[in-house]
Amino acid sequence: MTESVPSVPTKYHTCSAIEPLSSDQLECIWNPLHLACRQRIIPGASAAIYWRGHCWYKAVGWAVDTDHMQIAADTHTVYDCASLTKVAVTLPLILTLVEHGMLELDRPISAYLAEFQTGPYQQITLRQLLSHTSGMPAIADFHSSAALTLPEAIQAISQMPPAYEAGQARMYSDPGFIVLGELFTRISGLQLIAGAEQYIWKPLHMEQSMFVPGPSHAAISAATEYDNQTESYLQGIVHDENARALGGMCGHAGLFATASDLLRYAQYWLEAVHTPRMQSPANLFTAPIPPLSLSEQLLHEAVTRQTPLLPGTRRGLGWVLQGDEADVSGPILSPAAFGHTGFTGTSIQIDPSQQLAIVLLTNRVHYGRTQSIQQLRRDFHTAVASALNRLPAQPSSY
Repeated sequence: MTESVPSVPTKYHTCSAIEPLSSDQLECIWNPLHLACRQRIIPGASAAIYWRGHCWYKAVGWAVDTDHMQIAADTHTVYDCASLTKVAVTLPLILTLVEHGMLELDRPISAYLAEFQTGPYQQITLRQLLSHTSGMPAIADFHSSAALTLPEAIQAISQMPPAYEAGQARMYSDPGFIVLGELFTRISGLQLIAGAEQYIWKPLHMEQSMFVPGPSHAAISAATEYDNQTESYLQGIVHDENARALGGMCGHAGLFATASDLLRYAQYWLEAVHTPRMQSPANLFTAPIPPLSLSEQLLHEAVTRQTPLLPGTRRGLGWVLQGDEADVSGPILSPAAFGHTGFTGTSIQIDPSQQLAIVLLTNRVHYGRTQSIQQLRRDFHTAVASALNRLPAQPSSY
């Protein structure tokens, strides 16, 4: 089995007419993915890279690998993005409301959600929720007992005992982003899927991004973990138990997308926070794409350290900054790099200084959720940056 892991033919899309990498250099980039497949750390992966006007896509291994079925991964395979939902949906939607004056980062959440007008979280702010310093616990269980509605879950979260005093520590919190997702809906009047379509997916031509994939998309989705209740692998069904119990569409998880879609999203951030100011983001894509309505100042704030008093913690608004305990950027990306990961095996890494964006989608939990791919993520980012750093200096394509 380990000898038969296929390398799905690469689909290259080069934004520039000049191909800067040789086939040998490209193989060095993809080698960590092939090795992880052979070692059965992951069954397969779909990756996308943007660098200075060039784009590369690659799929390796399997999207589904069971005793009864093997389906090769493809560059168009849809992956359960898990916690990438936090930075690829919830974060930009909340920032959109901030941009339009409908929310304030430093105003207490109790000013917006009635559930928080009593209980231990009356004074926590949106900034603290976005930077995981609100004091809310890391997890909650909304799936083991009777099903809750999302408003009922928000009520339950508002009364949970804090894990620490707000602002005094960082604890990565799913409940905090469940609250942020519901906050967007109540303030905007839009469900998350409608907000994402209006403010993110349509403007960036992210045509294979979705919540709650229907049957037609399930067939092209990578399988995540074996589910004992259904006695089958989850495919096109959200892996996160709480998101599944709450309808599949939450602020902390539920997004499904392709690597190419997420690369478009990463390119938006790359353009927005690059210094000096670059040209219109439309130049980053093969088709004109109007920019999202977020100011450069607000986007820069999102990738600025919000936790200066907490040792070992380097968090922006949503994003993980280089040097944080959860950072998987690797040793070669610059100190300006930022990114995020998803439990199912997904990640986005962006380095404005190197004009580089990397998306890696895997189904890490396919062979069981004890598998770790933290080193694989670092190795892949290092392989990409190492190959590109050996190239002669090129003028910016922006």
